Amino acid sequence: MSFFFEDIEPLLYFKRFGGRFHVLSETLSQFVSESMATTDCGGTKSDGCRNDSEALVLKMISIAAILTAGAVGVAIPLVGKKRKFLRTDGNLFFTAKAFAAGVILATGFVHMLPDGSTALSDPCLPENPWSHFPFSGFIAMIASLVTLVFDFAGTQFYQRKQENRQMDDQVDGSSDTMSGIAIVPVTERAEKDIGEKVFGEEEGGGMHIVGIHAHAAHHRHNHPLGQDGCEGHVGGGSLHVHSHSHGFGDSDEEEGGVRHVVVSQILEFGIVSHSVIIGLSLGVSQSPCTIRPLIAALSFHQLFEGFALGGCISQARLSTVSATLMACFFAITTPAGIGLGTGLAYFYNPNSPRALVVEGILDSISAGILVYMALVDLIAADFLSKRMRCNVRLQVLSYFALFLGAGLMSSLAIWA
Repeated sequence: MSFFFEDIEPLLYFKRFGGRFHVLSETLSQFVSESMATTDCGGTKSDGCRNDSEALVLKMISIAAILTAGAVGVAIPLVGKKRKFLRTDGNLFFTAKAFAAGVILATGFVHMLPDGSTALSDPCLPENPWSHFPFSGFIAMIASLVTLVFDFAGTQFYQRKQENRQMDDQVDGSSDTMSGIAIVPVTERAEKDIGEKVFGEEEGGGMHIVGIHAHAAHHRHNHPLGQDGCEGHVGGGSLHVHSHSHGFGDSDEEEGGVRHVVVSQILEFGIVSHSVIIGLSLGVSQSPCTIRPLIAALSFHQLFEGFALGGCISQARLSTVSATLMACFFAITTPAGIGLGTGLAYFYNPNSPRALVVEGILDSISAGILVYMALVDLIAADFLSKRMRCNVRLQVLSYFALFLGAGLMSSLAIWA
């Protein structure tokens, strides 16, 4: 008899484990079904301002207005870079870029993150786990860290690609064009440039990521550190000294171009992902009272964001076709979202748990990406550069533009 109990004892443990697994699977299944339900929440209020025909007319107007605003915003830096007053290396463009950085920062903190938090903490969703953990902030943090990884990996990829292309050009070039140009290893250069390290450069020639950005933003204006360096920067003349030796003539500009290629692509992804959400939200609305203020607010929203993105694209020195495609993709995203929302207005329920979860996750991801891009790739790269430090007038204008952009974009949250 004892042998019989010894034989069935493992089966009893397995049955107990199977029962726990069954309970866990049922709980998970219930959580998913409740979170992904498409039924409306019982607490939603009926809209007394509902008018389908008037709302449709306003949606068509909003598509035209937002498309125009986005196209104008992204086109100004792309067209202006060929004009002397808005060249990408001029102070005016530098100040305008600070304004755009403030816009992007406010978009992440004031628009995206609160919207994501509101959606993921809505009473419609199951209390457990949505009300027991700050998912919006957690998702935004993860998105920022993942953006850091992609930022670093993308920079390394494009730098290696550029170095290989430059090596091929060196082999194919004539000896005359390469005369007087020395290839100095990074470690050797670090030993030679003791006391002349660029901001962000670490021992052994490495640079942390903010240092890379600040260095690239002002790499071609590198002077000895200290007051003499600032005087040399302002006055030019004999004090203009380059402390780096490069293997290739235009590597200063190429390094900055590599950075801006990565920045522009990641920034566009962050902007476009939430542009779809705001377009879809406007498109599914059947209330003229809701749509009217959104037309003006979202038009300015797209204008400011388009200017920020266009500035990064113009500095990336992409081909005309690539730059045009990126600009057009941004300009049509929100109008396309409005059109999609209009077509789904009778089927899509923005107050369902599924819609709230999807919207909250996408808004939180966008917030993390935009906050990272604004602080690291836009603000830190320019405001920690030697160009900013050596020009008091540029400091005042840039900080004013930064706070102005953040303030104006934040004020739009009153209506949108």
